[in-house]
Amino acid sequence: MTTQEIADRLIALCREGKFHTALEELYSNDAVSIEAQATPDFAKETKGLEAILEKGHKWAGMVEETKNIEVSDAVVATNSFALTMRMELVMKQHGPVDMKELCIYTVKDGKIVSEQFIM
Repeated sequence: MTTQEIADRLIALCREGKFHTALEELYSNDAVSIEAQATPDFAKETKGLEAILEKGHKWAGMVEETKNIEVSDAVVATNSFALTMRMELVMKQHGPVDMKELCIYTVKDGKIVSEQFIM
């Protein structure tokens, strides 16, 4: 898949809330996920698809309700792309949250090898 095709597929899956499917389908086994900052719940950096999937399961377990997901179209370069994501959520521990992030992805050999979230 080209970088544009990966971006388009990721956007389609995220708009449907199919984050786990996106990880399994589009990410390299040695992908890296980088958060804006470390928190008590999540490390700054998570390495490997298995660990990223586990992080996704943990995140999903923290969410009581997803009210809205907005994902922009991507700005695509040769081996990377960026988009914005907004999620209106109800978190089990914190109540309503309006989360907005800039998401940057790096692609190599037809798979996402890096994702970085900036708030």
